[in-house]
Amino acid sequence: MNKKHLLGVLIVLGISSAVIYHELKNTPLNELINAAKNINILFFALVLLVMIISYICEASIIAVLEHQKKEPKHSKWSFFRIPLIQALFNAITPMSTGGQPSQLVAMIQMGIEGGRATSILLMKFIIYQICVLFAYVFTIAFGFHMVIQKFSGLAIFILIGFIIHVSSIIFLLAIMFAYNWTKKITLWIMNFLEKFFKKSRVEKWRESTMNQIDSFYREGQNLKHQKKKLIMASALTIGQLLCFYSIPYLILLSLNISTSWISVTEMNVMIIMFMAIIPIPGASGGAEFSFQTLFSTFISSNILLVLGMFLWRFTTYFFGMILGIFGWIFKPKKIKA
Repeated sequence: MNKKHLLGVLIVLGISSAVIYHELKNTPLNELINAAKNINILFFALVLLVMIISYICEASIIAVLEHQKKEPKHSKWSFFRIPLIQALFNAITPMSTGGQPSQLVAMIQMGIEGGRATSILLMKFIIYQICVLFAYVFTIAFGFHMVIQKFSGLAIFILIGFIIHVSSIIFLLAIMFAYNWTKKITLWIMNFLEKFFKKSRVEKWRESTMNQIDSFYREGQNLKHQKKKLIMASALTIGQLLCFYSIPYLILLSLNISTSWISVTEMNVMIIMFMAIIPIPGASGGAEFSFQTLFSTFISSNILLVLGMFLWRFTTYFFGMILGIFGWIFKPKKIKA
């Protein structure tokens, strides 16, 4: 990690500490300690285990897509460290922009050629986005009414996040199933932008965008001819998402609060949509605020709400950062295919 990444870590820690301090200064410390003593340790251990299983699912997706007959096998650790490193760089870069490049670096470190590593990550990204699309549409269709009724202000930002996500996914699907039409529309947009920006700048945008469209199309066609890999990777992606989305529900159980898994999971998905549009490393500040706002529906006690927020943030964010640091330090043996 360079100085820029270290700065990202410090920003995250600073903002998160400020938010937690703001909550704790109005919270009796004795009551918080007593509430912490009542945490169901077995359920909280299950929370951490499920988070690790989500990383295992993601590592397995890469292993499935990377596997080819008559090639040397890489160690399990070399695959497992990839999602850990992604979690680290997602956490310390604005809008999680460092996640994908860090995965590429990790794969090159284990001996996978750069072009092939990029191809694998593109296939993984396509599968992930398609699975996420179903999750987002389902959540908005069946859970958005709860947010509108109770938190109309936050609902606007969640809707913006939904529109941004779905628009990007629809564009991705258009590349796969309407390749020529997508290229024509993209070229028309770039020609239109030349009226407002320098021609040289727009030319760079055009070249970059068209290269990405071609790459997505090639990998989409490649996936269609590898149905077994597609099915296995899709099943693992669904498992990964179910594990990650279930974390808040398990945290509520660790706080001895029983509620509906579907309702809590729908709220969690909407928080993730909201966090994605906050241009701060780890969505610091906004993540804590949105968790408190939405989960006050399930937690009536302010003490438990603050404790739940801390447990959720630690599990989904700092836990991944800690594991990611170990993943970055302990590099696997490089095996050339």
